[in-house]
Amino acid sequence: MKRRLFSSPRLLAAVALALTLGACDTQSPDEDSLSTRSDALADPCAANQGFQVGAGLYDITGPAAELGMMGYAMVDQKTAGIHQRLRSRAFVVASPCNGKRAVFVSADLGQIYQGVRQQVVEKLRARYGTLYTDDNVLLSATHTHSGPGGHSHYALYNLTILGYDKQGFDAIVDGIFQSIVRAHDNLAPGTIRVASGDLLDASINRSPGAYLRNPATERAQYAHDTDKRMTLLRLQADDGQEVGLINWFAVHATSMGNDNLLISGDNKGYASYLFEKLKGTNYSTQRTFVAAFAQSNEGDVTPNIYGGTNGGGANDFESTELSGRKQYNLAKTLYDTASAPLTGGVDFRHAYVAMDSVQVGPAYTDGVWRTTCEAAIGDSMLAGAEDGPGYGYEGSTCESIDDAWGVFNCALFTTACQGEKPIVLEMGTMQPYPWTPEVLPLQVVRLGNVALVALPFEPTTMAGRRVRQQVLAQLSPVGVDQVVIAGLSNAYAGYLSTREEYAKQDYEGASTHFGPWTLAAVQQEVDKLASAIRTGATVAPGPTPRDLRNNQSTLQTGVVYDDKLLTVSFGSVVTNALASYTRGQTVSVKFWGGHPKNNLRRQGSFLQVQRKSGTSWVTVANDWDWETKYRWKRYDCAPTYGCSHVTTEWTIPADAVPGTYRIRHEGDWKSGWDGLIRAYSGTSREFTVN
Repeated sequence: MKRRLFSSPRLLAAVALALTLGACDTQSPDEDSLSTRSDALADPCAANQGFQVGAGLYDITGPAAELGMMGYAMVDQKTAGIHQRLRSRAFVVASPCNGKRAVFVSADLGQIYQGVRQQVVEKLRARYGTLYTDDNVLLSATHTHSGPGGHSHYALYNLTILGYDKQGFDAIVDGIFQSIVRAHDNLAPGTIRVASGDLLDASINRSPGAYLRNPATERAQYAHDTDKRMTLLRLQADDGQEVGLINWFAVHATSMGNDNLLISGDNKGYASYLFEKLKGTNYSTQRTFVAAFAQSNEGDVTPNIYGGTNGGGANDFESTELSGRKQYNLAKTLYDTASAPLTGGVDFRHAYVAMDSVQVGPAYTDGVWRTTCEAAIGDSMLAGAEDGPGYGYEGSTCESIDDAWGVFNCALFTTACQGEKPIVLEMGTMQPYPWTPEVLPLQVVRLGNVALVALPFEPTTMAGRRVRQQVLAQLSPVGVDQVVIAGLSNAYAGYLSTREEYAKQDYEGASTHFGPWTLAAVQQEVDKLASAIRTGATVAPGPTPRDLRNNQSTLQTGVVYDDKLLTVSFGSVVTNALASYTRGQTVSVKFWGGHPKNNLRRQGSFLQVQRKSGTSWVTVANDWDWETKYRWKRYDCAPTYGCSHVTTEWTIPADAVPGTYRIRHEGDWKSGWDGLIRAYSGTSREFTVN
């Protein structure tokens, strides 16, 4: 699409001036050069390569014991320690050429829920006024399945957690907010460079049969049935300081399986950890290097490349290392070689959409008007996916069912609107509030020649491709040449599959809440946002989503009290370290402990590995380091029932400096007499590493 050259008096004057200057020259400008000058005058950011960039990190780790994990929907999968702390990684990018800015956050969470974003933006508005709003704040989850749950305001996502957990919710909201504050405070003039490359051996499609339902002519446009492309932004200040990186690569964070009980950022968290360790990131400081390995259209993409739950390692930790290191290695290559400058300005459009009642035009469907449905999930959702199997089998449709219950279910509960889906639960009709959100945010953020499409779903590979192509068609005339899907962003309402994949009713189709035309509705509404960016038009904000913060309930109990035997103190050693170790061995020390819910120790640590240096002790590892594990377990010390043991583990790295070491544990215990919480600490014997 060509621009209209003479769309305003200001442009007319500018072109007249250009013609006058050209007449004084020996050579008249041709039509293309006139168009280029007009475009540059119309868009003050057209050739811009100068930005303000800032990054910030903050701890969002929730309760490390006795709280259900979010992702696999396993009631008995409850936190029992920490392998990696969870972080919020925030970036603020501003373009002085047009005075606009945007926030991008990648958080080590299973999902970003509507209530989390509402309260993060609320806190930002209280601090900065209208500088940061729904329009320009994009919050995205990495989709780790090994983080604490209970932070949704909608019942379905808290069901297996046994209710809402305010402590974890508050930790997430505050941590994301603090990371954005740090990024804002760190804003400085800088540049952004872009690089892309393919990572071929880190993902497979877990529902290949559903993918093959997509048209052959469409599939022929792509070499693979998952997106292999990683897109990376390298942010650097003009003073030479490296600010950080953001990359997007589509793969589930399910290297850790549904029997894991330790909090972990999974493969993306490990990749971030590796890069930040390389750059000397200090997690306690205001300004430090930030590496975000963000999520994209991973709906049908698994890291378990050998099928099922097999990621190639001898255990989940090794599989996580393998997947995370592959992402890290490509990101490092892209980061080191990134040379193409991000060009253009910052812009954004955002709207809330009532996804259960969208009238979808023929241009986006099969040629006739269609509508979306009240939210519901199908039988195959209960079956789980290959990397998190549940009950039953995938591919259950009303056409394929031959048992009496299935026929009855389809006849009684499945509406024509939901098509092939045999409904197992209709969340949209639950009272007094729906069990999943029906008003959802859609957002397009332009960062120079790269556009981010924020979707509150898990889009499948082909669903993401269709949205990308559509947005690219809208924005390429104004200089955008790359479009990235930012999945699991700003809210969450299940999956987003194509119409053809939906008909197969594998896990992804059964988990597409709003019926067979959900993707078509998203395409239609996103198209409006992208068009508005191209034309400079405004968009209506849409309906206001529910705020259910005051309508939460839980079956969880807090910490009543902590206890111990009379002969010991909190922090006393139960099982001590050996006298000496060699590299590669694991040091394990068990302490009398308190419940980690007493104090989450955000921005802190439950353990420190310390090396003796003269008369001082230097901390060389904490509970977020890959070589450590913090484990918590209840201990039966009848006749009292509040006892617990804490086990700290350190697998000695191959490059550990020989010397004298110790392990220190810090925690908090709650008195059953006065209800007060008090800090304690314990230290192992000294041991040598040879």
